[in-house]
Amino acid sequence: MASKVAAVAVDFSRIYSSLGLGKETVSALQAFRKRHMEAQRLNHVYANQPTTINFDYYRSVLKNQAIVDEAEKTLKDFKPVTYDVNAHVKAIETFEAKAVAKAQETEQKVDAEIKQLQETLQNIEEARPFDQLTVDEVGNAHPRIVETVETMLKKGKWTVPGYKEKFGDLNLM
Repeated sequence: MASKVAAVAVDFSRIYSSLGLGKETVSALQAFRKRHMEAQRLNHVYANQPTTINFDYYRSVLKNQAIVDEAEKTLKDFKPVTYDVNAHVKAIETFEAKAVAKAQETEQKVDAEIKQLQETLQNIEEARPFDQLTVDEVGNAHPRIVETVETMLKKGKWTVPGYKEKFGDLNLM
């Protein structure tokens, strides 16, 4: 009973999106869940049906006793047909192997992303505030900025393109 409550409480759409599962995997899982729920429903329906037949009742009601005897004999001689389910089991195992492989691939991606985010967080925590940085430190961190400034100075450009349009002209004259 607890498993039914847990299954109802699970938000599968959130799980699918948070794990970053592919469309193929999500559709396969949804189809599997649908088949599983249908099988559970049919099992419940058939489990509630009576399984024994009262032949004495039919002998007392019906005039033709031969029909009741034949039905009883047929029921006693009945042997359920056995099916070879190996093909289905193999298909399920193949699906399981694919699902496990995709889950492991997703796990590796998530682990790599977590590691990268932890490094970024550590860099952010260890970084000095922007107002405490010097021009030399910014230039050492991004040499391209130094190159751009030197090129602008060689060409005699003393203003940054687009600065006035973005921030306005602060000259009083």
